[in-house]
Amino acid sequence: MPLLRRKPFPLAEPPKDLEPRELVYQVRFTKEIFRDYHEYLNRINLYRQRVWMCRVTGKTSLTYEEALVSEKRATEKVQQFPKEVVVPALRTIQYSMLSLKDLADTIAAKLQNCLYVGAELSGKKDDGVYRCKILKVLEDGGTVRYKVAWVDRSKKVVETSVMTGEDLIQKKQPFSRNVLKSFIRESTCRSSPWVLHDELARKHGISTDLPEDLRGKVSLKDGLIICNKKRRKNEEDNHSNMEGKNELKKYKRRKVDVSTSENNNVKEENEPKEEPIKYPVDDLLVKPGADDPVFTDRPSPSRDFNVPMECVGDLLMVWDFCSSFGRLLHLSPYSLEDFENALFHKEGNVILLVETHSALLRLLIKDNGKYFLAVQKRNRKLKITLINWAEYLCDLLEMVDIPELHTHISTIKRGHYGLLDVHTKLGILLHLVNHAIGTDIFREKLDEIIEQRHVLGATRRGEALEEARKKREEKEQLKAKPDANGVVDLKNVDNVLSNGYDITQQGDKVMKKNGEVSSSQEDHAMGKSESKDLDTASKTVKKDNVDVKIPIENGKDSSRKEALKQLKDERKDATEGRNKEQRKEFYEREMEKRFVRTSPLGRDRNYNRYWWFRRDGRIFVESFDSKQWGYYSSKEEVDALMGSLNCKGERERALKKQLEKFYSRISSELQKKTKGLAHRIALEEAVLRRSTRVRAPPRENPANAFLRYVNKWKED
Repeated sequence: MPLLRRKPFPLAEPPKDLEPRELVYQVRFTKEIFRDYHEYLNRINLYRQRVWMCRVTGKTSLTYEEALVSEKRATEKVQQFPKEVVVPALRTIQYSMLSLKDLADTIAAKLQNCLYVGAELSGKKDDGVYRCKILKVLEDGGTVRYKVAWVDRSKKVVETSVMTGEDLIQKKQPFSRNVLKSFIRESTCRSSPWVLHDELARKHGISTDLPEDLRGKVSLKDGLIICNKKRRKNEEDNHSNMEGKNELKKYKRRKVDVSTSENNNVKEENEPKEEPIKYPVDDLLVKPGADDPVFTDRPSPSRDFNVPMECVGDLLMVWDFCSSFGRLLHLSPYSLEDFENALFHKEGNVILLVETHSALLRLLIKDNGKYFLAVQKRNRKLKITLINWAEYLCDLLEMVDIPELHTHISTIKRGHYGLLDVHTKLGILLHLVNHAIGTDIFREKLDEIIEQRHVLGATRRGEALEEARKKREEKEQLKAKPDANGVVDLKNVDNVLSNGYDITQQGDKVMKKNGEVSSSQEDHAMGKSESKDLDTASKTVKKDNVDVKIPIENGKDSSRKEALKQLKDERKDATEGRNKEQRKEFYEREMEKRFVRTSPLGRDRNYNRYWWFRRDGRIFVESFDSKQWGYYSSKEEVDALMGSLNCKGERERALKKQLEKFYSRISSELQKKTKGLAHRIALEEAVLRRSTRVRAPPRENPANAFLRYVNKWKED
């Protein structure tokens, strides 16, 4: 069984008085049974941590299941040892005082000269060396011969002959060092000295009596081997400790009562000293402390989705892809609520879904791949409209081999796409998105975005290096320049630089960078110096950006270079004349424009993932098994969530850090959404005074906003 902190880990006992039809939780690979779900979840989370060790191979940083697989494979390799090799190896292991590495080397050296049935080696024949395999060992008196089979490169037997041991050459060892180490661990019950299992020793006829050279070093007690050195050392330590305790007791008897002193000493000696835990640690190992803040109760996420719970993940994936890469698809973005309501609409074809399918199909046609060839075979026009889009969709479904979707082709051809259930609609859209991700057009777009992100990153690093260089130069100049008395005040150097001061070249005065100077002449010198520094920074950035390598694909290298050059020029124009914070905000905005993928904010102690999408203010919560979803839709819920996270845990610490990073943006999005909802409710509840002669126009239902969708980015 796998080891935890190099010690055996006992499995949980099955619950008592189990009824035949009682519902329980069972761990798949250990067959442990739990009644309580939280106990089962804690045990599963422990098994998923990389803290386990393979007992046979000694590999560490494994999960429990990986350690089980490692032990199984190593045991299978160990069982492949032939009997002729096992016996001499076990005799070498029994009561050996060597280390694991030295013992494996010793066994390997002995096996190098051991010939047995099934061994593959080389033999001398006709003034040459050829590959062969031992079939049988022939013993005739004191002479040992070997019947071998000569094999070719494909390991087919060519012929057989009888050879002597001198004509056989074993070029490589029959087993690797790692296999030998696993064999040693599997065969022994203890080390230093190595002792074989009793059953294994009796099976192969190996003596279990202590050799004479070890009788002075180790001894037997109740059937167990005890090292005399350790025992003697422990006895000496106990003797010295007893003497020290007696002296301590005599000293304390002078001050306090004898009985009270003895009781206190026993308590102090028996209480173990707990080592302080270094945080952060794994969240499941966090213990409550006296210095912990008051954590708020974590709010329960809302789960009122229109789509079934098992479809929420696919819903978010399709919507996020279409919203993030709308420019590439020529599809204007829409809200998640509109997309969710459109999937449930049964009456006719919804424009929002029609435009989404058409945009993805147009991308597949432009890619000139398999779908393009399938459309050409049917002699269709390469223009998808609101009338014929279903025909192109059926062509794609007929091209792929998905039986679940083939059954709905006839319904789509009859024009009843809206009658399909939500599972089928999302399945079709998910299949379209997967095809779109695999197109060359999409990959080229991603390469372009990644290159632009590299350029922005290199530019930002170049500016940071330039600013650091300037600060070092200014600090060196300030240290080198004496004051009026010829003494340099080094204590104020760091304070001057950290408070935002700059040093001019006109005297010994210190000026602030915000423009508070003593004379116009000094102000002119400051402006000249700053313009010179900006030119130097731009040159340095340009030099750093040259190092960014741009791959050449499909003859589009020149266009990419022009785009990157234009990006550099735009960046230079946008950042000139701005301070550090403004430039930082500019770079963050430019990075967000070049979106690659959405990643989760982090995980809590129970491995639940938290997602935040830029075009929806809510924070979505995904369970560790991806079967449950929920969301937080108000600022108060987000605040309560952040207040419930324990920073002593690694996962919740990282999650809270990400939430603090995006807190202002998340709060503003949630507040906008809350205000919009309140305004919508106010309009619905307001009673307007109108003349009886004028008929009020019908109110528009906000839930039907998806019916008014217009694709403003559609190609002409």
